[in-house]
Amino acid sequence: MPSLIVLRHAKAAAGLGLADIDRPLTDRGRRDAAAAGEWLRGAALAPDLVLCSTAVRTRETLDGLAFTTSEVAYEASIYDNDPEALLSLVRETGDEVDTLLLVGHNPSVHQLVHDLTGSAPESFPTCALAVIDVPGGWAEAWPGTGDLTTFRTPKG
Repeated sequence: MPSLIVLRHAKAAAGLGLADIDRPLTDRGRRDAAAAGEWLRGAALAPDLVLCSTAVRTRETLDGLAFTTSEVAYEASIYDNDPEALLSLVRETGDEVDTLLLVGHNPSVHQLVHDLTGSAPESFPTCALAVIDVPGGWAEAWPGTGDLTTFRTPKG
């Protein structure tokens, strides 16, 4: 059964004077991303494919995870923050992918978790991740069909 990891980018700088898409991670954000990568590797959840927003903060979060063997696709539509577009990207994933990581933004990543599982944690802070089992494969990833197996935040 395929697994979807939904990850909100790590803590980003306020970005005074920068366009939103250009906001970098803070030192805390870099530490949280590295810790999330360690946790995912320890849980044997290295992704086969990563779908990542084109924003600087999501790219830096992905770099901090340190998955060197995963295929990566940067998707501008993830930055648009539309949960329906995220669900479409998930459904378009090929059957050869067992573990998919989506690195994006709130509120769409939180909504995606809620839509797929029928429930979600009350909040989805920076660098929070949800692991969702997707019975039936990626093409069958419709609202209410996923099973939330893990929810992790940097604070525990």
